[in-house]
Amino acid sequence: MGVGFASTDRFLAELRENRLRPGYVLVGDDFFLYERCRHAIIEALVPADLREFCLSDLDLAETSIFEALDRARTPSLMAPFQVIFVRNLKTLYTRGAKKDEFAAIEAYFRSPNPQALVILVADHLRIPSDPRRMDLDDRNRYDRIRETLGDCCGLVELARAGEADALKWIGAEAKRREVQFDQDAARELADALGADMMLIAGEFEKLVLFAGARRRVSLGDVETMVLAARQRSLYELTDAISAKDRARAVSLLHGLLNASDGGEDAAIGHLYMLARTFRQMLVILEKNVRDSRAIWQALWQGFRMPPFAAEDVIRQARRYKSRRELMRALRLIARADLELRSQPPDKRLVLERLVLDLASEPKPAGMAAVSPQYAMEW
Repeated sequence: MGVGFASTDRFLAELRENRLRPGYVLVGDDFFLYERCRHAIIEALVPADLREFCLSDLDLAETSIFEALDRARTPSLMAPFQVIFVRNLKTLYTRGAKKDEFAAIEAYFRSPNPQALVILVADHLRIPSDPRRMDLDDRNRYDRIRETLGDCCGLVELARAGEADALKWIGAEAKRREVQFDQDAARELADALGADMMLIAGEFEKLVLFAGARRRVSLGDVETMVLAARQRSLYELTDAISAKDRARAVSLLHGLLNASDGGEDAAIGHLYMLARTFRQMLVILEKNVRDSRAIWQALWQGFRMPPFAAEDVIRQARRYKSRRELMRALRLIARADLELRSQPPDKRLVLERLVLDLASEPKPAGMAAVSPQYAMEW
């Protein structure tokens, strides 16, 4: 497993074997791993009937660290053990040295209450699956936490999962749930969701419910049920279109239509996604975006593509030599949209003709001028 899973596994082993330190810092913003740790702690140390007496969730934006430590130091009259989660640790590292605060922390952990566990949550930094690629600011934040708290608390790194981590989790969870999860289906699920474990866990649950009595999840199930997987197929279609590969483009279009829940009725949805992707390419070309780091500045919130598609869309956009070519594509999409909304006898045929036109070199003259307004409003 990667850094994040390995670190949380070590912590969970200490929890199971009753070798816990009096305090830990959960470092990183991976919510899936945070929930994994929190759930295990509560299940092991917080009886359901005593939860309101022995579990505290504090926020340093509202409660001082002195109050939090005083609560940990004071034995509960109603519960034999206390678990105290303290969020917003970043407040200790802003505006001033906070010498008194860190002195209080050091003093508490020199003589901690053996009937209390303090969990400090530092979710203001991001640890990538390869820590060597950590952002410089996040690296400085992490080093500061290690310097100030590393001697008195255990550090649990909540690093983002890599694809290998996601595949191992899917395999282990499928085995635990007694479901056969095909290898190519697991790979597509992990890849389509960018190894985001919270998304993967949610979609995994949906796929298991969809499989039902079959107790098997196939690649087709993932392509049908997971939006990002359908988006991936669409980006493969725009890749074929931008490469002017007409045969592959038509084949991919048929695959999209056959996999759609709505069959031909899904045509409007596919057209919407085509228009959106060509608009994204237009912005990328106009702003001369060359790598995925710059794409988040060029494209506004709500108009961005999934992370896995960023490099692909940049590459596709750069195949177009001018704004005029992309405007032509948007005009063709607008014309197809008008045709679809007029209830043609065969929607599939409308889309096939559109894809063939998009994947063809523009005619030198004579193409009917269709206003791109509708497509651009998308």
